[in-house]
Amino acid sequence: MPAQDLLANLFNTIMENEKRNKRECYVMPASKLLMETLRIMQKYGYIGEFELIDDRILPKLKIQLLGRINKAGVIKPRFPVGWKEIGQWERKYLPAVGVGILILSTDKGIMSHVEAQEKKIGGRLLGYVY
Repeated sequence: MPAQDLLANLFNTIMENEKRNKRECYVMPASKLLMETLRIMQKYGYIGEFELIDDRILPKLKIQLLGRINKAGVIKPRFPVGWKEIGQWERKYLPAVGVGILILSTDKGIMSHVEAQEKKIGGRLLGYVY
């Protein structure tokens, strides 16, 4: 079985369902990384509620869509970035400063670029949403 990029699958599923004006979507398989990413997207108002549905075969996530996402994608390769360099990446991946979020994996967990700058910690870029 080929290796799956669960994060790319999450963003693609959300984008496709947003384009079709759906109110909810399902993503499988679920993982801790996806749940943390969704938590950040929810905190910034890009999605509504989400829940883990564990049917003992393949855990899946049910996500409430709000129609607020214009674009979401993964960043590959997962570039290492220091907290002082985050602004450069923000200009590269987001349409304007203050519009959208970069999602980073840090040693303090998954967080947005805004939180990483406040805490003065770097990490690896995972994706972006705006």
